[in-house]
Parts: sequence; structure tokens; C-alpha cells
Amino acid sequence: MGERTATLAEIAGEAGVSVPTVSRVLNGRPGISEKTRIEIERLLELRGYERRKPRRETPLIDFVTVGLETQWSLQLLRGAQAEAARAGADFVVTATEGLPAGAPDWLERLRSRGSDGIVVVVSELAQDAREELSRLQVPVVLIDPVGTDTESYVTVAAADWVGARDATQHLLDLGHERIGFVTGPLHLECHEDRLDGYYSALGRRGIARNPELVRVGDSLVSGGETFGGELLDLEEPPTAILSASDEQAYGIYLAARERGLSLPQDLSVVGFDDVDLARWVSPQLTTVHQPLQGMAATATRLVLALSRGEDVSNRRVQLASELVVRESTAPPRAVGPPNGG
Repeated sequence: MGERTATLAEIAGEAGVSVPTVSRVLNGRPGISEKTRIEIERLLELRGYERRKPRRETPLIDFVTVGLETQWSLQLLRGAQAEAARAGADFVVTATEGLPAGAPDWLERLRSRGSDGIVVVVSELAQDAREELSRLQVPVVLIDPVGTDTESYVTVAAADWVGARDATQHLLDLGHERIGFVTGPLHLECHEDRLDGYYSALGRRGIARNPELVRVGDSLVSGGETFGGELLDLEEPPTAILSASDEQAYGIYLAARERGLSLPQDLSVVGFDDVDLARWVSPQLTTVHQPLQGMAATATRLVLALSRGEDVSNRRVQLASELVVRESTAPPRAVGPPNGG
């Protein structure tokens, strides 16, 4: 391989302009002075910048997610696909199955089909992939980003900290004090924020952090069964458990029933996301509504705007979450009779 070609950001830095300005020159868009245009073209030629293929009439968006087996992933996929259809864009889906996005074969396919933008859901971009995408001038928007090195990307997330705080506050208001939490993978920013929100609500009530009541889960049903079961097997088990996902909360339901517990009389459970499962289970699940389809639609709109060389003023978009109280939470027996919701 020859000498590494410059990235779009490096060209912009040498020219003393913004990345969108360089993008407009590459796309032949107006609004750039002739002097600036000539200088940028000179630097592009000098540094051997690899130009993208000519733009098609129909834009093409790549949607990259860790997997498609959960309702959470499918809700995001629906939102992104609907927005792409509304915008008249084609849509390609890639599941990484937990590996960092950016394998060489995927990058080669990306290059050959000339994708206009990429939406990445909670998956790290390999360093080589970041450099290659920058050279190819392919904009990237992250949904629920991994918590490190995301400053250079546009990101879309929900108010995870607020959601977990409100969920924990709801349980405290019902009279629960011994509240367990089965988190999701803590290398993800969204789950770090949810754990912080849980601790914040407890702290405001003067309840000390108790690591015994926290388990790091996987957001899957199996994780709820395993880690929820561990909490319920404690010598002094919690009277309520917060879960980092609805599917994991269902696993906690199963663990509770295996131990002869009734919901919500013996145990209150709160989920996160508000996927369809929350209304299908019995008792219906109290949960934090995440605007999953809205998050994916927003990310798709943003990546299409970036692909057109438009400026995006808000590079860290956060959508509101909301606690939805249903039937799975009630006062603990020692406080009063169950309220059925």
C-alpha cells in the first residue's frame, strides 16, 4: 500500500475552513468563494484525496446494528427504514453481531456501492474504519454511542439518566427502599447513564449505594433470569428491581415466578425502552418509554443532511424519555396493600 491519503478533516485544517465547506467543494455545491474553492481543490489534488463516486439520483444509507434478534433493534430499524423511505433513499442493513463495525470486506462493499451515509447503533467503529470512512467522505451518525471517542461524530440518544432517575423515584415513592438494578453492558454510554440516574435518585433519599443490589446484565431475557435470580436469592432480597431493558425485565419475571413470587405483590419490576413486549406480558410492565423509532428517524435525517454537505448545528441530539406506569409496580407488602399499578 502507498502513502496514507489525507482525511477530509485534515484537508479542512490545512485550508483553514470547516469540514462541510470542503464537502461542498467536493459535491460541486454553491456558496463557496472562488479563491477558497481553488485552494481546497489544490490541497485535494496535492494530498491525493480519494474522491467518492458521483452521486446517484437515489441516495443510499447503510444501517449498522449489533443484531436484529431483539424488539429494541427492530424498533430502531423500523424508524430508520421509514425515514429513508420518506426521503426517497435506499437502505442497506448490516448486523455486526457484537463486533466492531468496519471489517475490511464491509468497507470494500461500502466503497463499491458508493453509500452516502452510515447510521451505526451502539457498536464501536474500528480505528482503521474511521480513517477509511473519513477518506471516503462518508458521514456517520451514531445512535446510543459507545462512551469513548465519539466527539467527532454526530450522535443521537435518549435521556437515559432522567429515565432511570424517574423509574427509581417511582419505586421510592411507592415505599421501596431496597431496590435492585440489573444494568445493561456498562461499556455503553446509555447504560452508564442509567446506572448514574438510579444512584442519583437513591442518593436524594439518603439511601447509600449498595453494590450487592447491582448486577451487570446483557439486556436479554437470559440476563434477567440469571442476574435477577441472583438478586432474589440474596439473604435480604430487593422488594423491587429496575431493569435496563424490557426483555431483561421479562427474564426477571421468569426468575421471580420460579421462586414462587407474585408480581407486583411480592416484587415490583420496572423495565426500559417500552417495546411491544411491555404490553404483552402479564402484569403489563411499568417501563421507561424510549423514542426508539424517533431516534433512528432523526439519525437518518441527519446523515442524509450531512451527505448533502449541510451544516448540522446540534451534533449531540438527545430525545426525551418518559416513565409509563402500568401493572408491574406496587407498594411493598410492609408498606401497604398492592395497588395493581
